[in-house]
Amino acid sequence: MQVAPRQTGEWRISPAIPAVANLALAVLWAFTALGGWAEQAFCGLGDARDQVCVADVRDAVLVSLAAVVPAAGIVLVSVAFHLLRRVPDRLVGMLTAAAFLWVVAEAVVFFGGHLARTS
Repeated sequence: MQVAPRQTGEWRISPAIPAVANLALAVLWAFTALGGWAEQAFCGLGDARDQVCVADVRDAVLVSLAAVVPAAGIVLVSVAFHLLRRVPDRLVGMLTAAAFLWVVAEAVVFFGGHLARTS
């Protein structure tokens, strides 16, 4: 991983940086949405959980899939196709867009959890 100057005086970011960011954001979303972190954070622990809150948090997770599916698709396409890897600017742009979508998915779960807690 490196940030290196190009021959034209511009700086180039290695595609490894957004790739690692996508991996970290995907793992964070998986633990939050699928691992139960969101339910524990917003609805409590153990038997004291409000089942309406848990259902609302699960609904927020389902809504976040609208950002997760394209993000995962972008990452898989950018890894699978050799032609994309040969153009570093396009690859970095695609991986950056995917990282943005992972952040949107986390935000949906976060705000959905807050709405579930207040209702």
